Amino acid sequence: MDKKEYSVEIGGQTIIAQFSDLAERANGSVILRCGDTVVLATAVMSSSKKEGLNWFPLTVDYEEKFYAAGYILGSRFMRREGRPSDAAVLSGRIVDRTIRPLFNQQIRNEMQVVTTVLSIGKYDPDVLAVNAASLALATSDIPWNGPVSATRIGKNRDDETLITNPTYDEREHETTEFEIIACGNNGHINMIETTANEASEEIIASALKKASEEIEKMQTFQKMIIAEIGKEKTKIETEKISEEAKKLFEQEISGKVEQAVFNGPGNTAIDALKDEWLAICKEKLPEESVSLSGDYYEEIVNDILHSAAIEKNKRADGRPMDTVRELYAQAGGLSGVVHGAGLFYRGGTHILSVLTLGGPDDSQIINEMETRDAKKHYMHHYNFAPFSVGEVGRMGMNRRMVGHGALAEKALLPVIPSKQDFPYTIRIVSESMASNGSTSMASVCGSTLALMDGGVPIKRPVAGIAIGLMMKDAKNYKILTDIQGPEDHHGDMDFKVAGTREGITAIQMDIKVGGIPVKILEEALTVAKTARLHILDTIEKEISAPRADLAPKAPRILTIQIKPDEIGMLIGPGGKMIKKIQEETGADISIEEDGTVYITGEKSGAEKARAFIETLTHEYIAGEKFEGEVTKLFDFGALVKIGPNTEGLVHISEIAPFRIEKIESVLSLGEIVSVMVKEVDKKADKISLSIKAIDPDFAKKKGVQPSTAPSSYANHSPNGNKGSRPYNKFGKR
Repeated sequence: MDKKEYSVEIGGQTIIAQFSDLAERANGSVILRCGDTVVLATAVMSSSKKEGLNWFPLTVDYEEKFYAAGYILGSRFMRREGRPSDAAVLSGRIVDRTIRPLFNQQIRNEMQVVTTVLSIGKYDPDVLAVNAASLALATSDIPWNGPVSATRIGKNRDDETLITNPTYDEREHETTEFEIIACGNNGHINMIETTANEASEEIIASALKKASEEIEKMQTFQKMIIAEIGKEKTKIETEKISEEAKKLFEQEISGKVEQAVFNGPGNTAIDALKDEWLAICKEKLPEESVSLSGDYYEEIVNDILHSAAIEKNKRADGRPMDTVRELYAQAGGLSGVVHGAGLFYRGGTHILSVLTLGGPDDSQIINEMETRDAKKHYMHHYNFAPFSVGEVGRMGMNRRMVGHGALAEKALLPVIPSKQDFPYTIRIVSESMASNGSTSMASVCGSTLALMDGGVPIKRPVAGIAIGLMMKDAKNYKILTDIQGPEDHHGDMDFKVAGTREGITAIQMDIKVGGIPVKILEEALTVAKTARLHILDTIEKEISAPRADLAPKAPRILTIQIKPDEIGMLIGPGGKMIKKIQEETGADISIEEDGTVYITGEKSGAEKARAFIETLTHEYIAGEKFEGEVTKLFDFGALVKIGPNTEGLVHISEIAPFRIEKIESVLSLGEIVSVMVKEVDKKADKISLSIKAIDPDFAKKKGVQPSTAPSSYANHSPNGNKGSRPYNKFGKR
């Protein structure tokens, strides 16, 4: 094997890049490792362009291999990897969103970048995958304007220091306020993914500066490698629109474009004019010029939007730069069946979010390369139907929906109550009903309304907003609040920020240019905060706090604690006891290893099940009083059932304050009697009961009168002088 190795130390960890002939048929490949985390990245470009396309055909795949974690996962009947997990989709999107803006979007040769996790140690492979993809592309002959680098920054809980590329353990136990994945080059940032626990704008800005510094260290490392082993880039001639087409555009369309661009919110007028232009092209130009003519139209629209914003402070829909569109918030009102609902409008973006509550057993089991047998009790799912943009299309799930759902989920996670405080499984589904800019951030708002409408005790409301950018250079730019339609499509940045009044909970940034200076991102954070607080005013005006009670149709969960050694008794042989309780009450019962019991069901059924379990696991003490059924009669006494699985002995001497000759004269099978616990022998698990302690005249009421015979009961005991020895829960000595 022909192999070259390079190494660099970043954030206290050594990163090693290995180049070999392992994947020699790829245009570029590299194995990048940090500790025991190892990622292979390959980059391949087709030798010829794909005809008939009007977009850049790039595919980015992130492959999880279970062998990388030393697991054999899957069902009993399928032991190989199936479709990508949500975690793999999200990691793949990070790679895609980082490298895509650095390609010439006019290229029509198909390209594929595949990052494969070969081994997973204490470092997350997602950041390594970005850096590996960059090296594979940058050292290949594929034309690409890289390199680009990535880093993860966390914040130490104890001493407020920022940590570069924290391990899994550090992220779980030390970095609690936030963690940022940032990618970029040349001092600029081109991709951000942030999870935060109400972090301030100032601390996020300082983390981005730190990230930019660490990124440049990786950039220097990559550039050194590229200078030594990088291949000469293939020159791909991209087609350009003909002068004939430009002249036709000037004659037929040019005078109408500005009016279409500034026709109000949305892309309707812009798209209609484009359709008109393409129809003219099909009639008067060669077939191969049509797609190029479409691209030319988009370039003209792009230039008009940029120059109007930067030079004239003018937006497509006429709003000031810092204005949020008209808002509407509604909590509930959908149906008495659903457990909670929120309707949120921001201009032409309309979202319906619906809450469903379930018991602990409704949680999602996560079995992935990085996570095994974990339970997920809070889920947010996002759907984007074609009708929301006025199109006819295929229904179903895609990567974008997974990504938008995950973004809203992590935005709300910091305010979701703990399982101990609220033991429900929480699922929210956000449906995009109409889309005109950042449905993901509208989903955050709609979901906040649904949670509060459903009575989920969230810490406080969360709102989100998308901030845009029209940039000529680092000195000539305009930041746009609440981007819509044309600004989303043609703008240079989509900077989504979600949070509460206290701070930021999530950030996601995508761009269409090479990178954004940190200074501009700092400004965008401030603008986003102002807009977020404005949206929270609207939400809190509709519903200021979670409702006091759950929806009538929502299940009730009651929680009780039993001893771990009582779990077996509650379950019963072959699950007989727990099945009996569930069948008789209609409630579902979930038992944790520590003895926590969750009872889920309608209110009356759940309460009945709780009473049953409390009685079953009750610790009896002397002096307690019960109504019990006589289940067995002996010469020396009777067994009385005082609990579902508990019986005690009423010795014949405890029936009356005088001698009873025959037990049958005072008690009969099935009779309900009042008894008091006289003695509990915990070691032997035995209980003795007394009737006379409750009612000394019990026997007299049955017509039995005191006898003149001696009052010794020794002869009534099968064990001589042990006649009063108590019986255990099951009526045995």
